[in-house]
Amino acid sequence: MEVRLDGRTAIITGASAGLGLAMAKQFAASGANVAMLARRPDVLEQATAAVNAGAKGGKAAGFGCDVSKADDIKKTVADVMKTFGKVDILINNAGTSRAMPSSEITDEIWHEDLELKLFAAIRLTRLVWPGMKERHWGRIINVLNLGAKAPRANGAPTAVSRAAGMALMKVLSQEGAKDGILVNGMLVGLIDSDQHVRRHAREGSNTPYEEFRTKMGANVPIGRIGKAEEFAAMACFLCSDLAGFTTGAAINMDGGASPVV
Repeated sequence: MEVRLDGRTAIITGASAGLGLAMAKQFAASGANVAMLARRPDVLEQATAAVNAGAKGGKAAGFGCDVSKADDIKKTVADVMKTFGKVDILINNAGTSRAMPSSEITDEIWHEDLELKLFAAIRLTRLVWPGMKERHWGRIINVLNLGAKAPRANGAPTAVSRAAGMALMKVLSQEGAKDGILVNGMLVGLIDSDQHVRRHAREGSNTPYEEFRTKMGANVPIGRIGKAEEFAAMACFLCSDLAGFTTGAAINMDGGASPVV
């Protein structure tokens, strides 16, 4: 079974590295045009070139954008429309894994986290929704994490903003279904990414990265951490016509680690 997205245009936020880059590569290889949004112009330029090198049928274009800023979002979506003419798919992927004791979280930190992880998704969705509704076809994925379902101590602010993102996904799935707009969530567990490379640099510099990664995955029921390509493949499927009866689902991408289904 081959998953194709020919003729579709996708916006992917946080697309210059990690899961966002993996999804951009998969979508472009499946025939979609991909608008790659990220904050670092130099990294974005390299990432866009890498995506275009593997594209089959579509093309990628990079757009510098800080999605925590409403004006940036509005301008960038207008630029995407000028470049590609429409947006069929929205992947709300930008975010961080910030976590700390709740008593240490200032109002400023709360605002920063919610702007990046919740309000960015709200604003982007509001801008692309009318076109999806008019064409009676759309796909939206909110990339969340396991804390959205099973928050832990010291898990805020991320667990709170991601739980709100999951509620937003559910509301939108109910509103969009009749108009062919399908909205789902993907909850990230331990998946190989730049985040873990940075963690290795901080905590495990005396251990080879492969060994460090193996130790991280020791307690995952499937026996290893996930691959970004596996996450991207699921996202591509959910955004295809093959997943035409799937909406309102919060899918754990965690190798069986979450205590909550």
